[in-house]
Amino acid sequence: MLETPATRRPLPGIRRAAARIDAATPPQRDRAVDALRALAILGVVLGHWLVTALVADGGTLYTASPLSHMPWLAPVSWTFQTLAVFFMVGGHVATRSHASARARGGTYGAWLHARLSRLFRPVVAVLTLWTAATLCLLLGGASLTTVHTLLKLALSPLWFLLVFAALTAATPLLARLSPLWPLAVVLHVDLVRFGLGGPSWLGWVNLAAGWLVPYTLGAAWTRGELERPRAGWILLTGGAVTTAVLIGWAGYPASMVGVPGATVSNLNPPTLAAVTFGLAQCGAALLLRDRLRAAMRRPVAWAAVALVNLSAMTVFLWHQTALMATTATGLLAGRLPGLHTVPDGLEWVAARLLWLPVFGLVLGVCWAAFHGFEQGIRREGGRRSRVIRVHHRSQPAEAKAARGA
Repeated sequence: MLETPATRRPLPGIRRAAARIDAATPPQRDRAVDALRALAILGVVLGHWLVTALVADGGTLYTASPLSHMPWLAPVSWTFQTLAVFFMVGGHVATRSHASARARGGTYGAWLHARLSRLFRPVVAVLTLWTAATLCLLLGGASLTTVHTLLKLALSPLWFLLVFAALTAATPLLARLSPLWPLAVVLHVDLVRFGLGGPSWLGWVNLAAGWLVPYTLGAAWTRGELERPRAGWILLTGGAVTTAVLIGWAGYPASMVGVPGATVSNLNPPTLAAVTFGLAQCGAALLLRDRLRAAMRRPVAWAAVALVNLSAMTVFLWHQTALMATTATGLLAGRLPGLHTVPDGLEWVAARLLWLPVFGLVLGVCWAAFHGFEQGIRREGGRRSRVIRVHHRSQPAEAKAARGA
């Protein structure tokens, strides 16, 4: 096909926009941090889209997982269960931000309000839409099983926000806490639960302690304790070997996500295996920092990562809704493979891969409709990208304060 001015125009336009974002970014900004956060969020999204099936059975929808029928696909969960990396990056950013706020004379209340408002503004839109959707479903005669299934999927990301918000609020107390302390708590909880036949409810202690491990690892990163490659290799090899031992000889599940019908879930609540696996992932993330910094020197790559970070909570909160909207709309055409069928074979996997771009398009529609809740109200008369405004507010003193924290 002959190239015309019309077909050549979009690419230079994208490059010019990317160049403006790149130029507006302070040189002292560690772009690897943003890249790791974007990869962690996208990993969770893709993981959910791959292992969550909504099976149509008559007029009812229920959840199923290909991991129930094909347990040998467990390595998929090893690749896409990336929440530990997100918590590590969150701990690093929060402790650095708090140190910067203190250096500027800011109060804890103002700092916490700024951080939590960014987390919870998008929640308002999700709750509003799903309240209306629930009423419509019930009035339309949908079964309670279907409504429960959809609500559980739509609102399940909120547990993550509540835990993350609690850890963020405790950042001043956690800034110098060693990750070994919460890791010891997780170890003893599992020892009592599984080794001594203790109560199952005790595992919910790990909902805080388990995610506190990577969060305080991020604080150690801020303190400069993880800069050498040796730290990354210790976490990667130690975490991987320990996880393999726990799965192979201690009876922990191989899947790092919950599997319907399984007696034990590594994630709900977190087990020792999930935590040690998270340490291995964090080690790999630390070892990738230099390569990510080099990759982020490319303006287009950096612009993409910056935009994902600006809408990280919107993407996270709405990705399950995108899956469900696609599934519900697809029912108009009947039971479609990879969308409404039981995930019990490689045919389902192949069909599901073909649906991923559709989920992405629907998520893009959700983003267009709701990302404004995350970014907040623009300043009066301000038309610049929030990427540019946020980066201009970053001062060299922030990096200095963070290094000294």
